[in-house]
Amino acid sequence: MAYRPTPRTEARKADQRRRILEAARDLVAAGGFVNAQIAAVAKKAEVATGTVYRYFPSKSDLFREVFREACEREVKILTELLEADGPLIERIRHGLEVFAKRAIRGRRLAYALIAEPIDLAVDAERIVFRRQYADFFATLLEMGIKTGELPPQDAQVSGAGVVGALTESLVGPVMAEVHGQGEDEERLVRSIVDFCMRAICSKGEEE
Repeated sequence: MAYRPTPRTEARKADQRRRILEAARDLVAAGGFVNAQIAAVAKKAEVATGTVYRYFPSKSDLFREVFREACEREVKILTELLEADGPLIERIRHGLEVFAKRAIRGRRLAYALIAEPIDLAVDAERIVFRRQYADFFATLLEMGIKTGELPPQDAQVSGAGVVGALTESLVGPVMAEVHGQGEDEERLVRSIVDFCMRAICSKGEEE
């Protein structure tokens, strides 16, 4: 007779997997992916090293899942802000501000998500989530163009440009903190947001 896992066994497995992911995420947030070696994750999660590999066959698999969960959390927060009530332009500005502030205040995690060299699997996830951010901004821009709140423009290009400007302008600051060099947060956030807003609100060249 084939073995059938009991609800209690399944719950224990789910709890172990959750603890492993939480431990890995905490280690990444504290010191980047380089800080989340399998032995360190196992120790923090209070499981054997072999147990980590039972749920994640390789370090790449674990890192990819940590990256995906962290990015999904950020996407959810940004989506809720941008889909709230109020003028579209104000919502976009507020969403950009929150995104930038969260990155600066959680610099080590932001660096890990945005730019830390890891492996091809995580790089592939980065591309997926950047595309997701870009598509979301493009949808908002298309809404603004239709209502006249924003000038005519290629929403797909502008959406990708906003995401590129956000992420690239944050790479230096989050890396600076990793190396012990702080910056004035409010000035930095204002500069990044102002740049993005000018890019999507300007009328461009007349045809």
